[in-house]
Amino acid sequence: MAVKAAGHGADRPREMAETGVVLAEPSALEYEGDGNALIEERRARAARPLAARDSIVTSASAVLFLGAAVSLQVLFTSERSPSPLLYAVLVLAYAYASRVEFEVGIGSAIPTQLVFVPMLFLLPPGAVPICVAAGLLLGNVPDYLRGKEHVERALVMVASSWHAVGAALVVALANEPEPAWSAWPVLLLALVAQLSFDFAGSAVRAGLVLGLRPNSQVRMMAWVWGVDAALTPIAFLIAMVAFGAPAAVLVVLPLLGLLAFLAQERRRRIDYALELGHAYRGTAFLLGDVIEADDAYTGSHSRDVVDLVVAVSLELGLDPSAQRDAELTALLHDVGKIRIPAEIISKPGKLTDEEWAVMKTHTVEGEQMLEKIGGLLGRVGRLVRSCHERWDGGGYPDGLAGEDIPLVARVVCACDAYNAMTTDRSYRPARSADEALAEMASCAGTQFDPGVVVALEAVVRRAI
Repeated sequence: MAVKAAGHGADRPREMAETGVVLAEPSALEYEGDGNALIEERRARAARPLAARDSIVTSASAVLFLGAAVSLQVLFTSERSPSPLLYAVLVLAYAYASRVEFEVGIGSAIPTQLVFVPMLFLLPPGAVPICVAAGLLLGNVPDYLRGKEHVERALVMVASSWHAVGAALVVALANEPEPAWSAWPVLLLALVAQLSFDFAGSAVRAGLVLGLRPNSQVRMMAWVWGVDAALTPIAFLIAMVAFGAPAAVLVVLPLLGLLAFLAQERRRRIDYALELGHAYRGTAFLLGDVIEADDAYTGSHSRDVVDLVVAVSLELGLDPSAQRDAELTALLHDVGKIRIPAEIISKPGKLTDEEWAVMKTHTVEGEQMLEKIGGLLGRVGRLVRSCHERWDGGGYPDGLAGEDIPLVARVVCACDAYNAMTTDRSYRPARSADEALAEMASCAGTQFDPGVVVALEAVVRRAI
């Protein structure tokens, strides 16, 4: 099961060829690995053309591939003479397999391995790379016609066919063995060559366009290689059956049909999850608007804290789910102040002890409000409750200390305090960034998580 490339460039996804990976470039949130966010970005990106630099790199890769494919045909003569009908059937089957997309956060997994391996053992090896490129292009034609993908991204499909060169070269050098169990060493070497050529081509492209290091690509592509390896024995059985009776290659179609049904079911679930995610986010922003309407400072403060929390979350390397929670928690951490009397919220001076006791209930009020909504925002409510806990245990409402405080809440707490210090208030002017960072550092280990303070300072220093 390969990963269908979507292209990279102005929108700057990180792409690693047909058995490679597509990653979204960091945006407001680095949802690297957050499947739904990346899928949504990839769908939108596909209809856009490649950027200038990416177009040059991808075009060069496509031209080099075509040169390698033609050279393979010239250098290796074949004793195989399949009928034109078999060529057509395999190319069409490859095109169909390329449209069976299991959308994942890093791209679309496609089960082309089920057709690729029979190609290697039924067609002349030199013809396989061109057939693979033709299948990928043919499979994308409906998307080009409907405008779902920009026609320029056809270059990506050609450049994504390098894996076929490596595998075909191994089979050609092995004198085109018949698909039998005795040929398993050739099959294994062909698989290794397939993945190696694919990785080499994609690593060069991703490095030139994005500066992405090869070791990071290995981590992202490893799961794809595992799935390809798992499909290879099944595909080899199909090649064995079809060797003496080429029409038997059609047995792959029912399996592809079943996978297509499962892929469509997965797509529907993803569509529902995306709609639900938009609903949650819309609700969060609506509540943010309510806060801002009720108290201008609290509302604008919450929006400012969001940006800082997002940046610090990335600096700390929070996982995608935690990044999403951090964004929503930052936006809603003051939502409970809606239930605090206006005369306390807007009081120009310091609060009395009684007023402060009422003010401190806003975290619990916020949790209760969000729990009534439920789902994702219900979970965020539990984080909102802890946003005023202290690292030394002296915070409220539960007196949690250290790592007992959720990490997201620790991040929001620190960013909230920094933003408050650098914002004009009715009873004092804003502090400078240096003054606020010095205060944060002095409170690290008592009020704030020291690690969060270090990350916060790194983010702020880069911005000033």
